[in-house]
Amino acid sequence: MTQSINTSSHVRLNFALYHASGETIDSTFDKGAVELTIGDGNLMVGFESCLMGLVVGEHQTFTVTPENGFGQHNPANLQTLKRHQFGSDMVLEQGLVVSFSDAANTELPGVVKTIDGDDVVMDFNHPLAGVELKFEVEILAVS
Repeated sequence: MTQSINTSSHVRLNFALYHASGETIDSTFDKGAVELTIGDGNLMVGFESCLMGLVVGEHQTFTVTPENGFGQHNPANLQTLKRHQFGSDMVLEQGLVVSFSDAANTELPGVVKTIDGDDVVMDFNHPLAGVELKFEVEILAVS
């Protein structure tokens, strides 16, 4: 009997993640399969739900909405900082990723969105927030 993926399955698979524009974000199809355990927190729930019920040999592509992926873009995650809050030797430019630490000393990356005089607007949203994604999977093993 063929075992289908459920909430505690160990799965070996190839996957690819595509931006709505068609750009490949990440893929294991050319690097080699990955292994994961469903429900261990290493794969977002919105992606895990696509795998439920699949069996070895299935090759599927799913659409993942922002709500089930990296969330919607949140305007509250845009913060305006002053230029002097960055190192004096740091060259700031739009698109630069800057790493900060939050109160719990967890790394928090932000992207320079705009620079206007002494004001630097940082975007702390995930870069894929608000983006519809395509999630392609090929199931190689389920146990």
